[in-house]
Amino acid sequence: MQPTAPNAGYTLLGPEEATFLEAVVDIMCPADSLTPSGTDCGLAIYIDRQLAGDFGKGGRMYSQGPWIKGKPEQGYQLPMKPAEFFKAGVAVARQAAQSRYGKSFDQLAPADADAFLSDIASGKVVDDRLSLADWFSQLLYPLFQQACFADPVYGGNRDKVFWKMIGYPGLPAFYAQDMVTYRGKPFPGALTPKSILDFS
Repeated sequence: MQPTAPNAGYTLLGPEEATFLEAVVDIMCPADSLTPSGTDCGLAIYIDRQLAGDFGKGGRMYSQGPWIKGKPEQGYQLPMKPAEFFKAGVAVARQAAQSRYGKSFDQLAPADADAFLSDIASGKVVDDRLSLADWFSQLLYPLFQQACFADPVYGGNRDKVFWKMIGYPGLPAFYAQDMVTYRGKPFPGALTPKSILDFS
C-alpha cells in the first residue's frame, strides 16, 4: 500500500487569511509547464503548519525584551511571535491592497498582484503598525522557500514536484558514496525522489 500524506487543512489561519496566502503563493509560484500552482503544490498548507507549530509559537526565540530595533542582518527582532507577526502582516497587507486597488488581493489581476508584492518587498508599501518589508523578507519569503523544497511529509512540495524539477533524489542524497560516485553526473534516483513517507 502506498503511504499518503496527512489530510491537508488549515490549522492556524482563518478563511480570509488562507485565501490571501493562497493568492500569494499562486503569484509567487504560478502554474506553468513545470509546476502546478503554489496552492496545488501545498505551499500554503506548509506555511500554515509551520506557523501553527513550535516555530510559529516562538519556541526557540528569545522573548524577554527589551525590544530595541535591530539591524537587518540580525534577523527577526520583534516581541511578536512569528505566527502573530504573520497574521498581523496579512491583515495590514490585505488592507493596503484594498486601499490601493479597491478590491481584495485575491481578486487582483496577476500583474497587479505581482507588482503589489514587489512593492511590499521593496518597502514601498508603508504602514505605521509594522514593516511589511520585514514581514515579507524575514517571514513570508523564507517560509515560501522552505515550502518549495521541504520533504512533502510537511505539507509542501506536493508530489515532490520541486525535487523532480531540480533533480534532487530526496533522502537517498544522504548516502555519501553515491555523492562521490555521481558527482557531476545525473543521479538515477532523481527521476523518482524518495521522501520520509516512502520509508515509513
